[in-house]
Amino acid sequence: MIDIHLHFDGSLSLELVARQARKQNLPYANLSEEELRDRIVCPLDCASLNDFLARFEIPLEILQTADSLSEAVEAVLGTLKSQGILYAELRFAPQHHTRKGLTQEEAVLAALEGLKKGLSDGKIMAQLILCAMRGDGNDAANFETLELAAKYLHRGVCAFDLAGAEALFPTERYRALFARATEMGVPFTIHAGEAAGPESVRAALSFGAKRIGHGTHAIEDPALVEELKEKQVVLECCVISNVQSKSVESIEKHPVKYYMEQGLKVTLNTDNMTISQTSMAREVSYVREKLGLTPAEEKQLYLNAVDGAFLDEESKEELKHAVAKAF
Repeated sequence: MIDIHLHFDGSLSLELVARQARKQNLPYANLSEEELRDRIVCPLDCASLNDFLARFEIPLEILQTADSLSEAVEAVLGTLKSQGILYAELRFAPQHHTRKGLTQEEAVLAALEGLKKGLSDGKIMAQLILCAMRGDGNDAANFETLELAAKYLHRGVCAFDLAGAEALFPTERYRALFARATEMGVPFTIHAGEAAGPESVRAALSFGAKRIGHGTHAIEDPALVEELKEKQVVLECCVISNVQSKSVESIEKHPVKYYMEQGLKVTLNTDNMTISQTSMAREVSYVREKLGLTPAEEKQLYLNAVDGAFLDEESKEELKHAVAKAF
């Protein structure tokens, strides 16, 4: 199995959160596991997008030290290995980890250290994606993140991304950022069509995006769906989190199966393993149960993920062989 859309800050085990909270003497260090679960894990019938986003507060609060970042990446890789994941791309926003004195580069280096430790046994392949963030007053921070993605490209970092409040800060606003990414030769994906409409996806495509994070609302524009098919743009679908974040009203209204039937290059991913209480196995099982995913379609999802992965061709062939063997 392959997961190319996974935020590691949303995928920390409750045990790791509790341990780091005690180690750092944070205010919620004495919360019970049940209390932590209530504040971090989001139910499927989440009350609102704000309630969903609030689940990141505690994980981000503990991830303000080099030690916690390194441990987090290594631990998430451990979880993925236990689930039989062959390849994963873990993403995070370095600017979110500078509250207590770390620089963005120090945050990246800490994450890379955790990646190195997690990969040392050779049981999984993985890389990092660095996220810029939508918002006000952080343009300089976003360009710094891009510079770091360029600096550590092929050294554990594989790509650049844009995440955050899509409905409040339109994708079009970040044209200059991605023009610069193109100039620098940094591959990128963009969260688009999750909390905003088809125009967000269109903007991302106009920047040169070959991958789209979510793309849920592209279905509202048939011409756009056709363009995604023609260009074979990879869609990073995350079904359970889309239901929780209210990107779709229900699993039955999620377009993932429709996209597949239309010939789009769809992948299935977890987004946030802990916050969404999910795994690749659960995502697949959920889509199989609710939308009738077939074994052949499941195999195609993984092959699509290999095609879209920010990997060299030799590694892709190795993964395709592993997928074929599994089926």
